[in-house]
Amino acid sequence: MNLATAELTPKLWPQVELLFGKTGACGGCWCQAWRIEKGEDWKKVKGAVAKERMRSGILNGTTLGIIAFDGKKPIGWCTFGPRDSFSRLNRARTLKCTDSSQVWSLPCFFVIRGYRERGVARAMLKQALKAMTAKGARIAEGYPSKPNKDGKYIAAFSWTGTISLFEKAGFTTAGNEQGSKRRVRKQLRPPAKRKGARDGRGG
Repeated sequence: MNLATAELTPKLWPQVELLFGKTGACGGCWCQAWRIEKGEDWKKVKGAVAKERMRSGILNGTTLGIIAFDGKKPIGWCTFGPRDSFSRLNRARTLKCTDSSQVWSLPCFFVIRGYRERGVARAMLKQALKAMTAKGARIAEGYPSKPNKDGKYIAAFSWTGTISLFEKAGFTTAGNEQGSKRRVRKQLRPPAKRKGARDGRGG
C-alpha cells in the first residue's frame, strides 16, 4: 500500500464522491449525522439531501476533513472541526461538556473494506491533529466506540474511531467512560487563561 493523506480542498470533492459511493459511506449519511439540527428528521436528510449538504460544505470550506489514498485511489476519510459545528454533539446528553466553544472534534472515520486495520485511520488522525493545530485549535476531542466483551470491534459501530486509536495518539478520557462512546481529549495548545473557567470534564 502506498499510503498518503491530504487535507480536504474543494478540488477533492470528486475523490470524496468516489470514496463514499452510492451509499454515502454508510446508509446515505454523507458525514452529516452529527451536523443535523434540532428538530430535523434524519430520514428526510440522509441520501440526496445529505450528499448536497456535504458537497456544499466542502465547496464553501465549512466542512473540514482528511482523505487517505493508496496511490491515487481514495480509501479513507475523517472529518474534524469546531465542536459547535456538529450540533448533534451538544444535544447528546452523555457527550456534553462545559466548554464546547473551546473544543475541536473528530467525530467520524471511514475506511473502505480491504484497508481496515492497516494504519489508515491512524495516519488520518495524525494529519487531522496537525491541521487542527495549524488552525489554532487548543483542545481536540474524540468519541471512540467501546469494543465488545471479547475486545473486538464491529465495523458498523466503529465509525467514531476506537479507543486504542485515540489512546495511541495521546488522548485521555474526559467523560462517559462507561458509555457506548467514550469522550476523550488531547491538549494541542496551552489552555487559554480565563478566570473561573472549567475543564469540560463530566458526563
